[in-house]
Amino acid sequence: MSDLEHQFGSDLSVGPTGDVASVSGSALGQQRVLRRLLTNAGDYIWQLGYGAGLAQFVGQPADAMRIRAVIRSQIFKETAVARMPEPTIDVVSDGGGTVVVQVSYADAGTNQTQLLGFTLGNGA
Repeated sequence: MSDLEHQFGSDLSVGPTGDVASVSGSALGQQRVLRRLLTNAGDYIWQLGYGAGLAQFVGQPADAMRIRAVIRSQIFKETAVARMPEPTIDVVSDGGGTVVVQVSYADAGTNQTQLLGFTLGNGA
């Protein structure tokens, strides 16, 4: 299955023939996991419960355990994420208002390790 290539916070991508680019496989899974984690619940009007809402932590004192728990509660809602081995979620604050998140999970279709990293806060 394929979908439009769209990284959260960016514009749609142009394909090699000048049309809108598509994405499939593991890259589509990464795109969907990132979209779920960064979308606020209630913002997706067709599915109001969709989204982890990690943006709620921007401007707040860094709470790595809480951020990790929110990610864990949402990540298995994406079919691209294998249940085993369990995902690894690293959350590190730089002390200056930026939180760096690194997620490693196994792709359910290929069982290959997928790495996903992003920042919350000043670096976002």
